[in-house]
Amino acid sequence: MSKQSIFGRMSQLIRANVNAMLDRAEDPEKMLDQMVRDFTNNIREAEEAVAQTIGNLRMMEDDYNEDLETARSWGQKALAASRKADDFRNEGNSENAAKFDNLAKVAIQRQMDAENSAKSAEPTIQSQREIVERLRTGLEQMKTKRQQLITKRDELVARSKAAHAQAQVHDAVKSIDVMDPTSEVGRFEEKIRREEARVRGQAELAASSLDAQFESLEDLGEQAEIEARLAALKSGSSSPAAIGTGSESTSGVSEADFAALETERDKA
Repeated sequence: MSKQSIFGRMSQLIRANVNAMLDRAEDPEKMLDQMVRDFTNNIREAEEAVAQTIGNLRMMEDDYNEDLETARSWGQKALAASRKADDFRNEGNSENAAKFDNLAKVAIQRQMDAENSAKSAEPTIQSQREIVERLRTGLEQMKTKRQQLITKRDELVARSKAAHAQAQVHDAVKSIDVMDPTSEVGRFEEKIRREEARVRGQAELAASSLDAQFESLEDLGEQAEIEARLAALKSGSSSPAAIGTGSESTSGVSEADFAALETERDKA
């Protein structure tokens, strides 16, 4: 049972794979063209069969007509022999009269044989005529079906091509959706914004550094003035009034004032 089950599943799998391969390999246009060719070949074979049947019927009809003609001919001969016998009988020639009566009987027998042959052929001929009529009707129906198949083939091929074109458009649209150029533009835009922000940061950093340099220059200028004034004090070339706002001399400066100066120095 297990082996049968395995073999059955393998057989089903093989059939499924083969059918799938056939489905993928099928081209609707080629398959429909092959159907038209097969149908055309069937019609050609049917035409040959119908032609052969009609030929047989015509032979039977010829034989029938020949039998009728033979019967008519023997009837005329029988009539002629009978009249000849009557003529001899009227002349008193009984021997020749009997002879021609016998010939008339032979002719009548031949006439009857031909009539019987024709009569026996009539049912067969009638049957063949019915068969030929049915075959002709079937042949016309096949031709009509073939024309319908050609029309349907043209329609299906057009629909198949339209569906294929639509599928290509849909695939193109899907590929565009997957690789949306607007998303790439957005990514580049974001990258450029970050670059712009970085440049602005560098500019601000450079500006702050420049301000610091100018402030440093101002501090240097002030320090230089201080040093210059200190040197002037030491040299005695500048009076205390030029430095401070008071007119008192340095002798009036207290220890507290010096402590305050030290505090200011430390803060600086």
